[in-house]
Amino acid sequence: MAIYDYTVKNRAGDDVPMANFKGKVLLIVNTATGCGFTPQYKGLEELWQKYHERGLEILDFPCDQFGHQAPGDDDEIHEFCQMRYKTSFDNFKKIEVNGKNEIPLYTFLKSQKGFAGFTGIKGALMSAVVGKIDPDYKNNANIKWNFTKFLVDRDGNVVERFESTVEPSKIDEKIGALL
Repeated sequence: MAIYDYTVKNRAGDDVPMANFKGKVLLIVNTATGCGFTPQYKGLEELWQKYHERGLEILDFPCDQFGHQAPGDDDEIHEFCQMRYKTSFDNFKKIEVNGKNEIPLYTFLKSQKGFAGFTGIKGALMSAVVGKIDPDYKNNANIKWNFTKFLVDRDGNVVERFESTVEPSKIDEKIGALL
């Protein structure tokens, strides 16, 4: 299967074929509105503003699996993002990214790019937090926390996975190179 074989749900619950995004560079992110990484919405919006007209799509999937940090329904989450971070990209329906209820798109993404390791000044903290939840976290492809980002090229290839500790600004050059 390829990324374009999957279908996701928009905020209203309607099917959105991933094939709608053929020829675009995608940044697929599981997000949360009450997380220490939530300010990354600002950086995501900056990337969107800089590159959307050149073919970047940001696919924002709220997820409440990590510390119950995405409370509220889909419309409340969308309103929060627009009011607090002035986001222009849309949010999809809230999903699960791990476990028996994970959406197939995330099963695919994880099969393409496994855990990339925590980096930066928050890396040690995240390793400690996640290590308490899953002592074997380094050896499986599960999503570890909110704001894990997958970069997909115009041909639908998952080219890189960035963990929560990677700020959107650190992905800027990689996105620019794919556009």
